[in-house]
Parts: sequence; structure tokens; C-alpha cells
Amino acid sequence: MKNMQENSTMTHWRALALAMTLSLGLQTAATAQTAEAPAAAANAIQAISSTQQSGVEVIRIELSQPLSEVPRGFMIQTPPRIAIDLPGVNNAMGRPSVEINQGNLRSANVAQSGERTRVVLNLKQPSSYRAQLQGNALLVILETAAVPSAADAVHFAPSLNANPLALKDIDFRRGQDGTGRVIVNLPNNQVGVDIKQQGKTLVVEFLRSTLPESLRRRLDVSDFGTPVQNITTTQSADRVRMVVEPRGDWEHSAYQSDNQFVLEVRPQKVDPNKLTQGPGYAGDKLSLNFQNIEVRALLQVIADFTNFNVVTSDTVTGNVTLRLKDVPWDQALDIILQAKGLGLRKSGNVLWIAPKDELAAKEKVDLESKAAIAQLEPVRTQSFQLNYTKAEEVAKGLSGQSGAGGGTASRILSTRGSVIYETRTNQLFVSDIPSKLEEIQAMIAKIDIPVRQVLIEARIVEADDKFGRSLGVKLGTTDLRGIQGGVPGVNVGGNNYITAGNNYNAIGYQTKQPGSTAPVFANSQMINMPAGGIEGGTPATFALSLFSASSNRFLNLELSALEADGKGKVISSPRVITADQVKALIEQGEEIPYQVSTSSGATATTFRKASLKLEVTPQITPEGNVILDVDVTNDSKGASTNQGFTINTKHVKTQVLVENGGTVVIGGIYTQNEREDVTKVPWLGDMPVLGNLFKSRTRSNNKTELLVFITPKVVSERAATR
Repeated sequence: MKNMQENSTMTHWRALALAMTLSLGLQTAATAQTAEAPAAAANAIQAISSTQQSGVEVIRIELSQPLSEVPRGFMIQTPPRIAIDLPGVNNAMGRPSVEINQGNLRSANVAQSGERTRVVLNLKQPSSYRAQLQGNALLVILETAAVPSAADAVHFAPSLNANPLALKDIDFRRGQDGTGRVIVNLPNNQVGVDIKQQGKTLVVEFLRSTLPESLRRRLDVSDFGTPVQNITTTQSADRVRMVVEPRGDWEHSAYQSDNQFVLEVRPQKVDPNKLTQGPGYAGDKLSLNFQNIEVRALLQVIADFTNFNVVTSDTVTGNVTLRLKDVPWDQALDIILQAKGLGLRKSGNVLWIAPKDELAAKEKVDLESKAAIAQLEPVRTQSFQLNYTKAEEVAKGLSGQSGAGGGTASRILSTRGSVIYETRTNQLFVSDIPSKLEEIQAMIAKIDIPVRQVLIEARIVEADDKFGRSLGVKLGTTDLRGIQGGVPGVNVGGNNYITAGNNYNAIGYQTKQPGSTAPVFANSQMINMPAGGIEGGTPATFALSLFSASSNRFLNLELSALEADGKGKVISSPRVITADQVKALIEQGEEIPYQVSTSSGATATTFRKASLKLEVTPQITPEGNVILDVDVTNDSKGASTNQGFTINTKHVKTQVLVENGGTVVIGGIYTQNEREDVTKVPWLGDMPVLGNLFKSRTRSNNKTELLVFITPKVVSERAATR
């Protein structure tokens, strides 16, 4: 009877210990269920108490027998806990927890599984500890938590090696979101590491270590685009000193997996609620320090910290050495999985962890099973009424043919599925397995919606400013004395005379040379350089004549001048409305015929457009703005040639982002043509002042400008119905 009562009591405590194991991270549930507690433990916990001694807090765990060595343990920062494993120890207190509420200790929980008991100390705030043996008692001494200064060293890992060891390699890599990762390959996992911040630099010291000559260098990593700029590694006495120089606002974390130490320096990002914990990781921070711990037990610690349910495959085995300091829990889990070649699948709040090959094999089996079910599942037919989308286009998309969007698409229907469409009623009739019909129904609900429309207004402004000035002169002389019985010309000595005229015939007629004819009046002009016309204008003229009293000799002078100033503006305003992501075209102009040669040598007439054309494709963004693919052409008829008229072309093609109702200038063509022409008689035209009588001058300045203004407006449904 007594044995039955003892067995019942043991069963009760084993069930309670199993529950605490799931919440405190002793082992996985499967391990706890299969472990058998011994009927009588050689050693047992008698009591747990807390006292203050010499300014420190000492937690005393009374045992029935002394321990052979100091047991292993680990710390968790959030919530603050210290867990100590006691192999071969039973719980003889008669209760699984002890409420203390003294100093920094809230309570102590005791959970047993198999031949091991775990004591979990629940603290008020994080604190480091050290353990020592004193007779039949285990003393856990809590160190006073102090706020570290920027220059205080963080004891990342103690030095366990007796002799100095050489570091193997130092490398730098760029992580996600601009994180700088300093990677140090250690000779083993016994090397101690200290980390401290000095001013704006990070100093990492590897205790009892040596640095090969090939690694004593300064790395310039500023081109990687991370906060880290330089890494300097030197030998300092019996330790290796590494100085990391970041810039900007940054934060750091460190972890060690087996023989690899990693220091991460990431840009500091401020979230309205909290600081983002590293690149791509948003879990709460924790610190872990394990030497050759079972991977399954370590995964259960992570699970207890996150309140996730973890299912671990039986093939997950082995141990791992891990040191983490203020690392997000999801990053810690990722490090553990990568170190052991494991994969993870998440379903709700359950994490399934197994080797990657095993996960891939299971997914393959699941997919093959689904494919087999799809081949046996009965096919049914369902009709879909489409309101805004053409049934023909949707049918092409479901069957993998070219749809309204162009190009080719993968087939959405299963291999057993088929679709027909009816254009008159705009309906689809789909025959497929039920799961595919649900997918198609969800897809049609998203695409069969009214498309928003955009009104595009364009204003094409052509402005010109023209100015021209032209000055000219005509100078002529006539001597009629020889024709009227006198002597023409001017005496140059004795009986010799000289006369002047516009050409050879004019002087022959004045001197009555045989064969000459009476010249027209225009032949009397020795200098004929009148002002030219500008923009179709006719120059104004002013004439003077100097002649003798007998009207025998004449000196004629004509001055001409023209100044033209013109300004013009042509405004074209094409306007078009179209649906979202649908190309619209509006065009106005004329077609000009011109002659071309055919292959047979004959002449044929063809036409070329000289028109104003607006081609635009709008895309409404989620913010309500409009992306426009615009192609504007403004052609006009040009000069006439033997083959026909030329085409003056102005063309703008671009893509712009415009706010709804806003206006943007998408193109501007500015042309300025300045020209000055001088026509003169050689040498005479270069004389000061009088040289103006022997030359003409024309100056022009033409300015033209083309501007294209685009204004998109998203049309509301109410406005569209009007």
C-alpha cells in the first residue's frame, strides 16, 4: 500500500515537472515524456534560500549529498532568468516552486526529467552570476548589476585556453540592409573575447591569442556601404586587439558559433515603437552562452523564450558551442539552423525543425500527393458572369494563351480543366477540380472591376520673336553733253577726257561710239546695293539727284532701309480621356502628297502626314498620382521641293510622374538664329563714313520656342457616368 502511494506521488511530480519543462526549456516534450525518473535518487534538493552576504546576494541550494563538480547553467535576459542543471539530483522539497521575493530574486522553480533536475531562478532584473560548492550546498552568487559606461568592457566569453593560440583568419562582409559583419575564425572555442566601446570606435580583444604577420593589417572597407569604415588588428602583449571604426548612428551585436566569432555593426533605425533589432530581425534580444550543448535542448530554450511550439525531427542530433550577446531571438535561431544545416517551416505558432534535405523530401511527397489527388478528384463546371472584363480575354489567360496584356502566360487551369466563353452574354464556363475553381473565382473577383479613367489635357505652345534690319544704297551718274553736241566727261589733260557709266554700253552711248544703243535708266547705276526684304516686307527708299543747270550731267543717289519686328504665338490644346493603362491617341492635321519611284521605275503618289498628334498611356499609382507615357508630335508643311513639300517636325517622347490635377512641362525646344550680312564694293566699302555709300547691311534675330504642358486628371466614377 505504501509503495502504491509513493508511486502515485512520483507520478504527480513527474507530470508537474513535465509541464514546467515545456515552459522553462528543459527538453522537448517528446524527451520529457519518454524519460523515466529513478525510483530513488542518490542526491536530492532539500531547500532553497537567499541571503545577503558582504553586499552580494547569495542563493543557497541545500543538497543531501555534495556535488562532484560545479554544474552548468545559462542566463536569459528577457525575462531575466538563470537556469542551472543538476544531473543525478532529485527534488525532495515536496513542491516545485519556492517564493522568495528578496533582493533581486523573485522565486525559484524546480523541474525534473529523467535523471536531471533544472533549477530556474526568476530575477527582477538581469544579472550575471558565479557558482561554487560549499559542503552539501551549491552557492549561486548574483553579481550586482551595474550600468556599463561606453568604455567598460563586456566580458563576452572567458578565456579557457592555457597557452596563447593564433587566430586563423579575419574577413569582412556586407549583410542585409547595410550591416557590416566582421568575421574572425578562432583556433577553437576556448578563446576569450572582450568587447568595449571607446568614443566612436569598437575595441574587440581576443585574450591569450596571437596574430600572424599576414593578418596584421588595416582594412579599408568604406566602399562596402556599411557603417564600418576601417578595421585595424594588432598584437598587444598576450592578446589581439581589433579596433573597428564606424561612422554615423549605429548599434552592434556579437555572437560566436563554434570557432567563428562575428561582430555585426548595423545602421541604427528608429521605429515609432522600438528600435529595429538588426537587419531583417525584429525579435527581443537575448544572451546565450553554451559549451557543447545538445541542439535539441538549445532549440527548446529558444522556443520557451518565444512562446512558440517547436516540433523537432528525430534526425536532429549533435552538440553546438554558442555564445550570443544581445542578439534578437530570431537571428539566434537562424544562426543555430545555419550552423547545423537545419531548415524551418512555420505553421501558425508551431515551428517544425528538421534537416533541409528531410524538409525538401517531405514537401516533395506532399506535392506528389496533392498531384495524385488532383488526378482523381471529380471535375465540376461553374459559370462566371463578367461585367467589366471581356470573357474572351479572361479565357485566353486561364488557358495560357496571349491575353489582353500581350505576351504569353502560364496556364492557370489544371491539366484536366477547360474553359469556354460566350461573347453575347460575356460569360465564362469553367470545368475543373473544386480547388482550381476557387482560385479562379478569387482571381475573377479581383480583375472584374471597373477601371478608373484619366482625362489628359495637353497645351502645345509655339512662340516666335523675329527682328530684322536692312540698309542699302544705289549710286549712278549720267553725262548727256556728248549726245547734245558737247564734249562729255572730264578733261584729264590736253584733248583727253574720261567719263563714267554703269556698264560698257552706257559709256559707249555717252561718247557716241559706233554700235552702242541707248541704255535703260537702270544702267546708269554704278552702285546697286538696295536693302533686302525681311519677312515679306518692302524697304522704304529715299532718292537724291545732283545735276547741272543745263541738265546735261546727273549724279543720282537712292537710300533704302527696312526694319521688321514680329511676335507670334500658336496654342494647340488636344484633349483625350482613356482608361487606366490603356493607350489613347488623338490626331489632327493634313496629308501631303509627294512623288516616289516604284521598283519598276514608274512614279507613284504617296502621302505623308503633317499633323498634331497626342499619344499617351496613363497609369494611376496607389497614391493617386499618374504615370504618363507621352508621345507628342507637332508636324507642319515646310518648303516646296521638286519631290514635294518638306515636313517640319517637332517631337517629344517621355515618361513622367504627375500628381492628380497637376501640370508638368514635358518638353521645350528653344531656337535662336542670329545673322548679319554685309555686301560692299571692295576697298570703297571699307572707307570711313563714305564707305556706307558703297555697301548694304542686313541683320536678323529670330527666336522660336516650343513648350508642351500636360495635365492629367483622374475621373471619378460619378463624373465618368455623366
